[in-house]
Amino acid sequence: MNILLLGSGGREHALAWKMAQSEHCENLLIAPGNPGTAELGTNLPFSVTDFEAIKNCCLDKNIGLLVVGPEEPLVKGLVDFLKKEASLSHLLIIGPSQEAAQLEGSKAYAKAFMQRHGIPTAAYQEFTADNFELGKQYIQQHSLPIVLKADGLAAGKGVIIAQTHQEALREFEQMIQQSKFGEASKKVVIEQFLDGIELSVFALTDGKNYVLLPEAKDYKRIGEGDTGLNTGGMGAISPVPFADDAFMQKVIQKVVEPTIAGLAKDNLDYKGFVFFGLIKVAGEPYVIEYNCRMGDPETEVVMPRLKSDLVPLLIAAAQQKLEGATVETDERFAATIVAVSGGYPNDYLTGFEICGLEEEVEDTIIFHAGTKAEGDNIVTKGGRVICATGLGDTLKEAIKKSKQGMRQIQFSGMYYRRDIGYEFK
Repeated sequence: MNILLLGSGGREHALAWKMAQSEHCENLLIAPGNPGTAELGTNLPFSVTDFEAIKNCCLDKNIGLLVVGPEEPLVKGLVDFLKKEASLSHLLIIGPSQEAAQLEGSKAYAKAFMQRHGIPTAAYQEFTADNFELGKQYIQQHSLPIVLKADGLAAGKGVIIAQTHQEALREFEQMIQQSKFGEASKKVVIEQFLDGIELSVFALTDGKNYVLLPEAKDYKRIGEGDTGLNTGGMGAISPVPFADDAFMQKVIQKVVEPTIAGLAKDNLDYKGFVFFGLIKVAGEPYVIEYNCRMGDPETEVVMPRLKSDLVPLLIAAAQQKLEGATVETDERFAATIVAVSGGYPNDYLTGFEICGLEEEVEDTIIFHAGTKAEGDNIVTKGGRVICATGLGDTLKEAIKKSKQGMRQIQFSGMYYRRDIGYEFK
């Protein structure tokens, strides 16, 4: 089968790495891809939101399976667009419809879904310019800290945890009246702060049935000890030490199964990955957010631990035939560390040559995130540049392997956290 994967980050390199191992993958095409995916298949020069180019590629290259990596094309309606094309009726697609993708595209939509289906989450209210004054009153009466979330997509940066009422009011005004996050903050969700420890759980669903993939924990803050600004993710580990069998059973019973049942009950067209951003509070799971695709950099630890062939699982999900499917997981630990450009997540420079990519470290995989080929060299292209994933019998060993892999890499301004997994060592 010919497979088209959309995306260009570390998540897509990890997905391509896994799918390329499958005997069911005849030709792997990646758009736009990166220098890492180019070693596994053929990169194509069009963007993930160029719907016409995607459609034409599926027709011209006889694509049997389309896997959508990032959220933007899903929220913008790619799946609906392709399903209207009669000549693509055979195409299997991993990704939800535009409405179902609102579980990630709109915090308010997701909150209403959770409330409707009895899924545990923080108490909340939503506000726009129309009820701005009511929002200010709500904030002044709210317990501290206060969580403010831009309703729409904001590249992982639309969440503010305010420690004072003054800070919350200032941020609320900037989000709604000054469009701090553009269109994304025209509506703001204000919610209760939950004090606990976070993790990410992943399901692959056909809209009625599901399989669970290995869980992970990512590290969003730029500074060691989880300090400083939020980023797209500085590293991840899997499995998560505190997610024991008893807790995961609660996750399944209280979160995963009600969510999948809710998709079916609401008649949502959802065939793909569901990312559950969870927090454990006093032993109980609460949903912080849904994403309608795999996480990044969590995919870089989830895929190396997935022993099962991914492609047949994707085909079964797209054909709504996941019932009875099982997943085999590598018992080893995986840890990934992300090297970023100097200055990230604020302004940073790109175009610096990356050295050491050809060096190999046992039980370590290098995934490209923000890179591009320039002549015979690979150079930096984005804020998050390279991920080094290590595997080991213990978390400590996996982290050690990841650090060994990262020490082989050099580029100007390179920075990475050396304490990923610190609270479990």
